[in-house]
Amino acid sequence: MLVVALGTLVVPFDSSVNFAFPFITRAFGLPIPAIQWVVIAYTLTYAALMLVFGRVGDVLGYRRVFLAGSLWSAIAFVLCALAQSYGALLAARVLQGVGAALVLSCGPALATSLYSESSRTRVLGTYTMVIGLGGALGPLIAGALVPLIDWPAVFWFRAPLALLAFLLGWQLPRDSRRAQREPFDAAGGALLVLAISALLLALNQLQQRLTVFAVAGAICILATIGFIMQERRTQRPIIDLRFFRDFDFSLLNVGHAALNLAGFSVLLLVPFYLSRFGGLSPYGTGLLLACSPAGTAVAGPLTARLASHVAPRLLALTGAGAMVIGQVIIGTADATPNILLLGAAMALQGAGVGLFQVAYFDIVTSSIPRTDRGVAGSLVMMTRTLGTVSGATVLMLLFQTWRSSALAAGAPEVMAFLAGFGFTFKIAAALPALVLLVGLARGWGRT
Repeated sequence: MLVVALGTLVVPFDSSVNFAFPFITRAFGLPIPAIQWVVIAYTLTYAALMLVFGRVGDVLGYRRVFLAGSLWSAIAFVLCALAQSYGALLAARVLQGVGAALVLSCGPALATSLYSESSRTRVLGTYTMVIGLGGALGPLIAGALVPLIDWPAVFWFRAPLALLAFLLGWQLPRDSRRAQREPFDAAGGALLVLAISALLLALNQLQQRLTVFAVAGAICILATIGFIMQERRTQRPIIDLRFFRDFDFSLLNVGHAALNLAGFSVLLLVPFYLSRFGGLSPYGTGLLLACSPAGTAVAGPLTARLASHVAPRLLALTGAGAMVIGQVIIGTADATPNILLLGAAMALQGAGVGLFQVAYFDIVTSSIPRTDRGVAGSLVMMTRTLGTVSGATVLMLLFQTWRSSALAAGAPEVMAFLAGFGFTFKIAAALPALVLLVGLARGWGRT
């Protein structure tokens, strides 16, 4: 489990890059909205590939895919750190996204395969804790290294960790089954990648280029229709779409994406808020940014323990409710922030995400056959990533639109920033609130 955790950690350690946003914008002379491409180039790639690689793991073996992802990631981190232009950095981030997709698509399945089925929820809770821990430590490490080495430090420190995971990964038990000789649904995989990529591109271009938005949206719709048709007629689909006929199962997937969309508001906007109003040292800023993923890390194993006594859907509702409260409190921050209150709200928000995710993990992995555990785990990670990538575009769009409206109305730049910040967090809070209300209406609140 330690080897799996080590290989997985390098992915949530990407929260260190959010700390480095102001440094990257200064280094390449970028406006604030352009920084979203650092997130999108990376997360769009692994969001699009995750489910496909999960299916590859089910066919070839989870250990093989995990090893490939660890080595690929080590190389990509070095390329990111050596980038001399913004374009080169974005290209290296795409390569990093491929490595992350390989690691995350099979990480949960590999972890659960090491233990008996009775330990599944506990293992998934630990896996969620690892992701939260990585997210919490990322800003702390960045706070210590970036002022000394500049922004490339957020990539340099991960390269040896990924390489170490690759070397230690050879000590993991070999895959219990041989690579299966069965047809891989390459057409379905290609259509799925095209649909997800087009969707995220359309969201990004919504405010900027309506023509690109319309074309990307049309491609997304056509690719989605083609994917559904392909999955219905193929004998071994990427994912069996019959699971989504269950409204509650579909709601969990949509809810997980919505919560992660809302939750990304912290890592996207709070670094800029703190650089203006926080008055903290770089290390202090990193410590505060760590509160949200630290809440996720604590909630992971706690939820796993509660799962034997509390219905998973009730735990999911509790997580959504905690997130609503945290998001609303963060959105009330003004020019003289209460650092302790802000940190507590971020920890509560992160704990809500962790509660929901472990409950969702448990339901999905128990609903999908064990032979397709790679697809089950990658579905959880894909919806998480889709929410994050959508958040990077939608939340920045909301922030910029409301901020520009305030400026146009004659508000000072500082007040316009706060207006956009508060509005974005309030809208973000509405998403988990909607999930909570629909879940209650579906009877999830019953023990």
